[in-house]
Amino acid sequence: MIMVPGVRAGAGDKMAAFPSPEPGMERFVLQLPEQKDESNIRIELIVGRTVRVDNSNTYFWGGEIKKQTVKGWGYSYYSVNRLGPMAGTMMAVDPDSPRVEKFITLGGKQVFIPYNSRLPVVVYVPSDVEVRYRLWTAEAEIQTIKKG
Repeated sequence: MIMVPGVRAGAGDKMAAFPSPEPGMERFVLQLPEQKDESNIRIELIVGRTVRVDNSNTYFWGGEIKKQTVKGWGYSYYSVNRLGPMAGTMMAVDPDSPRVEKFITLGGKQVFIPYNSRLPVVVYVPSDVEVRYRLWTAEAEIQTIKKG
């Protein structure tokens, strides 16, 4: 075991390696339960904000989730520096139709990370942003593709 001055090493303090959030940022931490076969599970990180929009158009935020590494530890964490601007389809909408609260997510490529119950998933985002996730599981049986 390598000990670094000022940082306690131990199973109960996994967060000691991760930086504190910068001003105007929040840190979200997901500690996952242990699973029988974690290699068949992926976590989809979903970042966005709940806003009032019409119910006819599809919206998304500009921005990206960046993977970073804690120097000296090798642990991964994820960050979004800014969310926006919001964009979307431009279908004509009845001006009298009610607006609804919707969780609008980042546009672009989805971010999937390996499931690992031994380390927390740490995400830094601006203070007015939400972080959500969902789990994707692969079938245990592998299928064959025929030549053709």
